[in-house]
Amino acid sequence: MRDGDDIRQAEPRDLALLDAALRRLSEDIGDPHRADRAMLERALFGPRPSAVACIATAGEAAHGVTLFSPVFSTARGAAGLFVSDLWVAPEARGRGLGRALLRAAADEAADLWGAGFLRLIVHDHNEPARAFYDALGFESVTGETTLVLPGPALDSLRSSP
Repeated sequence: MRDGDDIRQAEPRDLALLDAALRRLSEDIGDPHRADRAMLERALFGPRPSAVACIATAGEAAHGVTLFSPVFSTARGAAGLFVSDLWVAPEARGRGLGRALLRAAADEAADLWGAGFLRLIVHDHNEPARAFYDALGFESVTGETTLVLPGPALDSLRSSP
């Protein structure tokens, strides 16, 4: 299954591994990668952390990473976790590591803020990821569209009367 991988909550000493793994994820799925190591450090370990990461390591190598944040849903009546990033190294795939990383994230979020559901977004073109999530029991949310208010528009909203 996970042959020798240690999964734990990431620590500041893991920043270089986390940064490299998340950059590989962006490359793998063709996403831009705008987060630098300083942003990651502030988000995970700053005075007001906005995210948590779990890392799977074997020796000095990162074999997988999950990055997640709290969400709250009045419709679900519960806090949850939003998994923004899940990456497993190609050489570690097929051994249950993705499932184990999601389980570690869910356990950590349950301990931290009582998470009762997990939410994520999968790219339409990422068929292997979709098959993986379907096998775990994830469901599409009918009638919802993901929207993003990017930086300049968010700044405009924040400065409007």
